[in-house]
Amino acid sequence: MDFSHFTLPFEDPVLKFLVVLIIILFAPLLLNKIKVPHLLGLIIAGAAVGPFGFNILTRDASIVVTGTTGLLYIMFLAGLEIDLAEFKKNKWKSLGFGAFTFLFPFAFGILAGHYILGFNWLTTFLFSSLFSSHTLISYPIVSKLGITRNAAVTSTVGGTMITDVLALLVLAIVVGMTTGEVNSAFWTRMSVGIVAFALIVLFGFPIVGRWFFKKVDDRISQYIFVLVMIYLASLLAELAGVEAIIGAFLAGLALNGLIPRSSSLMNRIDFVGNAIFIPFFLISVGMLIDVKVFFNDLETLKVAAVMISVSIGGKYLAAKATARAFKFTKAESGIIFGLSSASAAATLAAVLVGYNIIIGETDAGEPIRLLNESILNGSILLILVSCTVSSFVTQKNAQAILETDNENTMAATDSHNERLLLALNYSATVEPITNLSLLLKSKNNTKDLYAINVIDDETDESLEKKAVKLLEESSKIGASADVEITPLKRFDSDVQRGISNAIKEHKISDLILAVDADKGFSTSLVYNLYNGYLRNTSVNTLVYHAVQPIATVRRYMVVFPDNAHLEAGFFHSLLKIWNISRSTGAKIEFFGEDKTIKVLERIQKKVNIEAAFYVFSNWAEMPKVFKKMKDDDAFVLFMARRGMVSYLPQMQNVPAYLNTHFSSRNYLLVFPSRNAKEEYGKLSRDISNADDFMEIGNIVGKIFK
Repeated sequence: MDFSHFTLPFEDPVLKFLVVLIIILFAPLLLNKIKVPHLLGLIIAGAAVGPFGFNILTRDASIVVTGTTGLLYIMFLAGLEIDLAEFKKNKWKSLGFGAFTFLFPFAFGILAGHYILGFNWLTTFLFSSLFSSHTLISYPIVSKLGITRNAAVTSTVGGTMITDVLALLVLAIVVGMTTGEVNSAFWTRMSVGIVAFALIVLFGFPIVGRWFFKKVDDRISQYIFVLVMIYLASLLAELAGVEAIIGAFLAGLALNGLIPRSSSLMNRIDFVGNAIFIPFFLISVGMLIDVKVFFNDLETLKVAAVMISVSIGGKYLAAKATARAFKFTKAESGIIFGLSSASAAATLAAVLVGYNIIIGETDAGEPIRLLNESILNGSILLILVSCTVSSFVTQKNAQAILETDNENTMAATDSHNERLLLALNYSATVEPITNLSLLLKSKNNTKDLYAINVIDDETDESLEKKAVKLLEESSKIGASADVEITPLKRFDSDVQRGISNAIKEHKISDLILAVDADKGFSTSLVYNLYNGYLRNTSVNTLVYHAVQPIATVRRYMVVFPDNAHLEAGFFHSLLKIWNISRSTGAKIEFFGEDKTIKVLERIQKKVNIEAAFYVFSNWAEMPKVFKKMKDDDAFVLFMARRGMVSYLPQMQNVPAYLNTHFSSRNYLLVFPSRNAKEEYGKLSRDISNADDFMEIGNIVGKIFK
């Protein structure tokens, strides 16, 4: 037996990868028992097995490459998961935090570097910039707990980009000054490069991404495409003179609207990142830690103590100043500090650059470096301490926010009363209708989804095989997004009656029907819709027509008939549309009568959806609305059953009109439920006087039997 594989450090690639996987599996489990965040556990494990620990593994190219991907992944996820509407709403908070978290540590660094440690001014400025940047190393904690849309988290992520760019700009200027390259050409080259890079990523990537997702539906190819975009943006960032992490973050922003939160692609991105790439990065950070160097001389300990005090203290004061300026809660102030207190990638990169710049020689011929060895070793201790603080503080405050933060009404629904039923008839409509349901459902509903296929001829075995195939396909799509879709294979002499019985048996709240993209509304579908499905008055019925992936739709034009807001199921149906926009980032334009628009504007104040409102008083003007539609636009039409207050006779002609004019577009017909007797006049007055959406919801709730 050959035991050469087991000599330290391990060189066999299979053995090395096995060791890393064992660390990823067991380190978090063991340390979680003593309340140590799993992120810190991986860093400690990396230090233990690294070259400065037991020397089990070397920090070779394979570790560095995979770890770099993990860092880029963290920044990409930060941009991908951010709520763009919340991000725009909090842009001033992001700018404010970015300024605070850059200036406080930078100012303290100047004082400490020049007046305490005695550095020259050039070294002092570069030394100070080390503390202004930070790495979102604890971002996976807030992502796992689902609070990435909190205003404090959004502001911190946005501010991170600002402070990192400023810190790296200082680095570039100092390096340029040491080489004598800071001139007008330097500034022109840097400015043009950064602007060109940002324009290519933020405007070019969405165009390429939308085209790709339209043309390619292979799930593996889609994931590889995402990785290509991450690395391409990172490379463009480096060519522009900024760090690769900036490119990864902007790539996340660029693809934000093309990868819905509740999609199988998002689930794959999140899964692979958190299972492999991000743990590799944390382990690689741990491998940098050499505890022995801290005891070599007092100078290293002195520099390390100053660096830790300046970095942690500066970030703490910046978080407190941000919280005071923008009225964040104590827990939100803590989450800002927790996310921004970790120094890792950007700090280490700047230290290594400064360490490798030689600005002179001693009398003994020793090189004089811009940043000396004490700073290099001190940065290692800073990484260890700051990552430890970041992990504990983020974990504690993220839990507090999760427990106390009540999401706005439009973002959360009572999933106990939400049960979605997908009617599957054609193979071509299974994926579009299933993906739609994943966006329509409330955030916490992961199991109350059903897919049904009714077999109307028990003697035809091919129909049963077809049913099984359709239901399995839908269930797989749901499973890939961590959502359980229960298949219902049903035998009945009549398809419509079979679906209606299933609605009663499973207490369905929303029925989703599909229109075949090639055939449009068939005669049988129209008949079953108006003479069958719509008779289930307690169910919101949605009819979906898709010719392009829902994630590639850029804007929805939502049209309401008069008095739509008085329907009992209006708010429930509106929430479904809102969920689509929240998940995809698509813009919404609402068209309706003045009273309906006023209700929507009141609701808009409570939510963060990018929406515009237009008074629209007559359905005869609908063609004017449709003329405004561009490529990649879709529309939603709120309809009504006979006898409802918003019903119009013209609605009977809608299917034929859509077949003629909209066969090449995505559209969704929404028939709100009708399960109450409304006192129209009083209800309208109460809604007009309501102060917020919760009160409006309570008013509507009172009219139910």
